[in-house]
Amino acid sequence: MTLSGRDAYRDELTALAAQDTAVVCLEADLGGKNHPFQTAYPERFFNVGIAEGAMVDMAAGLAAGGYKPFVSTFAPFAALRAAESLKLALGYLNAGVTVVAPYAGVSGAWFGTTHHCLEDLAVLRSVPGVTIAAPYGEAEMRAVVRSAARSGRPHYIRTGRNAAYESLDLPAHELPLVNWEFRADPDDVCLVSVGEEGTRLSLAARAATGASHAHLVYLDHEHLARAAAELAGRHTRFVVVEEHRGQGGVAEALALLLPRCEVVGVNAGHDWPAEGGDHHEVMARLGFDLPAVLSATDRLRAGARGRPVPAGGRAR
Repeated sequence: MTLSGRDAYRDELTALAAQDTAVVCLEADLGGKNHPFQTAYPERFFNVGIAEGAMVDMAAGLAAGGYKPFVSTFAPFAALRAAESLKLALGYLNAGVTVVAPYAGVSGAWFGTTHHCLEDLAVLRSVPGVTIAAPYGEAEMRAVVRSAARSGRPHYIRTGRNAAYESLDLPAHELPLVNWEFRADPDDVCLVSVGEEGTRLSLAARAATGASHAHLVYLDHEHLARAAAELAGRHTRFVVVEEHRGQGGVAEALALLLPRCEVVGVNAGHDWPAEGGDHHEVMARLGFDLPAVLSATDRLRAGARGRPVPAGGRAR
């Protein structure tokens, strides 16, 4: 059975803890009664309650003591409520803390605006020294967790709620900087996928349009700068698909890193969801769906051929 991102994280961390007694797990009242790490290693599991900033501060102290702390809470509470602690602990102190943030984007759809997080990449990308990852599928999540544990560097790992995604093909040794799931005509548009839903939509758009598809896992400036060089070596027009605001997102970053290329973003825009619904319904209300990706691809292709660009679409 394919695991969701957050379940794959918990399972992989529990397996790592069997080999490394320095691995510890902290949660802000999310673990539930059947958290595998708590069951296997209760002496290394800490439920700190709804005190997210204090949890990050505790983790920084544990890191200074030689431990490898992994902390987890809802993305809006990790990236926004605990922002000062992240800035000081992961940034200024460069503490080897890994923050795993489920419920990113609007994956907590029914919970409402307080539990949505479309701003976390903008916040974390502005903190120097933090490695930022948004894995797609169980295999990528496991690989990112293993890499974070080995590196000892501060990490922010973004994931969704309960949805499980079939993993892309990965090399055995390590995650590629750019995973070229499909390569077509270099003069054509290339879809660039970010995160779980961005990748799901890009895969569907690639199947419908025949466009190239480049998938990114690591989204901090250091990794994106190197990825941009690889992207520019193959294409000059990109549609970046991400479940995030346009401001501070990956499309904006790539546009600055690729000044000689055309970069269009398909994202969650500027609105606040005012009605409930499941994850996909809320995304659609924000204009983040397959029709928006197809429209952006068609418009970029039309512009390249010198035809009038058709109106409509929700690309931003």
